[in-house]
Amino acid sequence: MAKTAAALDFKGASLHVLRAVLRTADTAELIGALDQRMQEAGAFYENEPVVLDAQDLDQAPDWPALAEALRRHHLHPIGVRAPEALLDLARKAGLAPLDISTGRHTESRAASSKAAQAQRTPPDRDPADERAPTAADAPPPTEAARPAEADAHTGTLVIRHPLRSGQRIYARGGDLIVMGMVSQGAEVIADGHIHVYGPLRGKAMAGARGNASAMILTTQLDPELLAIAGVYRVVETRLPETLHNRPAQVELDGDTLRIRALQGGH
Repeated sequence: MAKTAAALDFKGASLHVLRAVLRTADTAELIGALDQRMQEAGAFYENEPVVLDAQDLDQAPDWPALAEALRRHHLHPIGVRAPEALLDLARKAGLAPLDISTGRHTESRAASSKAAQAQRTPPDRDPADERAPTAADAPPPTEAARPAEADAHTGTLVIRHPLRSGQRIYARGGDLIVMGMVSQGAEVIADGHIHVYGPLRGKAMAGARGNASAMILTTQLDPELLAIAGVYRVVETRLPETLHNRPAQVELDGDTLRIRALQGGH
């Protein structure tokens, strides 16, 4: 009598993926935009699976070259979302056709040079009302470990020391509280809110799994990058005096990051 093959089972599973929306079929432009995005975001997107969304294109990019560019940045292309006419070339490149959710909180967009330029605050605009580009769906890093300060009862991760350049903390499934400075070159990431009781000089990314109601709060705002639910802003020039090194709150309004000084700031 034949034996049941017990060594392998197939079971359903849901997979959180990064969706890179392609706005052009120009492969060189796409790779240039990818390089710029990864330089800005550091290791934020590393080791994440990626679906290439070419649904709005009528011409295919160079799929193998684009997939190789993603791998150079430690991203893992697993499939494409594209019109039927573009799928044959994608299949030949080893990319499977995938049907994925395209809701707001899972949307990701490949950055273009123009989008990156749009992040910079023009002199005649209020930086607190600046419209930021929608970033790739800010998935958290996989290698960050939860230190001993984690509060298992509340889901809040508490860091009771300053963070130096190169350090990276991720609060999976909850809020992050840092009792000290987040130095330039350090990264703090949370699925919920981020509270920094000290100078925030590095990168802060709240709502990493798409929580648009998440906030970033700090007693001293001077960041390199701010992001909530994938909408991000690179801070390339000094913030105005009303915000620079002041207690501040950052929240998301549609696709716009709003920064406001908290009461008690001078």
